[in-house]
Amino acid sequence: MSTTSEPLNTSSIQNFIQQVKSAEASNAKEVKLTMIQAKNLAYTLGITMARLHGELEQYVKDNAGSASEEVIKVNMDLGGKW
Repeated sequence: MSTTSEPLNTSSIQNFIQQVKSAEASNAKEVKLTMIQAKNLAYTLGITMARLHGELEQYVKDNAGSASEEVIKVNMDLGGKW
């Protein structure tokens, strides 16, 4: 995956969050989306999740060998030095 990705347009997620906040403030029992709003929200969430998954895979791939080289030393005294 390329490290220089185009910026994500998260305006549909932000609009949905604002719509939920407004509905909560007015004690509304439901939030309605038009089909266009729902489609844009679904596509934006899909693209965002795919990007995050790809970046996580790249991070794991880049850091896979470093964990085996790290030495961690643990000393246990059973709490007798309180």
